[in-house]
Amino acid sequence: MAEICSICEGSGLRIVRRPNGVQFAEDCTCRVERRVTRLLERAQIPRRYEHCTLDSFETKFAGAHRSLEIALLRARGFVNSFLLEKAEGRGLLITGKIGTGKTHLATGILQTLVAQLGAKGLFCDYRDLLKKIQNTYNNQVVETELDVLRPVFEADILVLDELGAAKPTDWVWDTVAHILNTRYNDRRTTIITTNYTNAASLAVGSSDALMPDAKLSEAKRARRQETLGDRIGERMLSRLQEMCLLIETDGEDFRQKVKRAHPPNTDDTWTNASEG
Repeated sequence: MAEICSICEGSGLRIVRRPNGVQFAEDCTCRVERRVTRLLERAQIPRRYEHCTLDSFETKFAGAHRSLEIALLRARGFVNSFLLEKAEGRGLLITGKIGTGKTHLATGILQTLVAQLGAKGLFCDYRDLLKKIQNTYNNQVVETELDVLRPVFEADILVLDELGAAKPTDWVWDTVAHILNTRYNDRRTTIITTNYTNAASLAVGSSDALMPDAKLSEAKRARRQETLGDRIGERMLSRLQEMCLLIETDGEDFRQKVKRAHPPNTDDTWTNASEG
């Protein structure tokens, strides 16, 4: 049986008296907390990242790269601007190597805006989203493509994690363009993380520029480090640079360097530190 709130005695409202003696009712803290809990559940944040907040983002561990502290400051600045209605419709592109805290930052921003604004948030893994869309093409599946995309289009705050992780094809590029252009036109905020550098295709300006990126041989791709332009196409990269502020993280893989050096669950600092 749920415990009855001692403030409102289960009514969900509390009486507030102003200095001039006027009384009015407002939502009790218990009702606000329940509402935030429901919104966070609907955001579908994976259990691995449920603990990730901006307050728990670690920047002071041994060997931490300076960029992590700057990234946290910019993340907090973005949240503050959003709360002041100065960042409506603007997005974030968080780039960096594996394990430098990109997903942690994105989730922390999402949780803060959901809790403080009551915003409708959604966390999507890029590869999982594409698989769900592809699955709707199966005639035996009742769910339609629009059923999958509707919450993605309508979320006030969308986290699209690991953009570029799926093999680039014309279908992938068209699908990503459809999602991002729709949200851009509707002035909805999209927070993107990616392991790829925020740069144009390395094929541009070379003999490879004469052919579409999707046609580049696997051998040529293997000989060089791919960029975000390679993975999502030049047109979409240009759109991202227009709609998003950039946050860059750097350093060694936190999970490999730090967590392996400390036994699990012996110190909450390590449990709650940077992920992604």
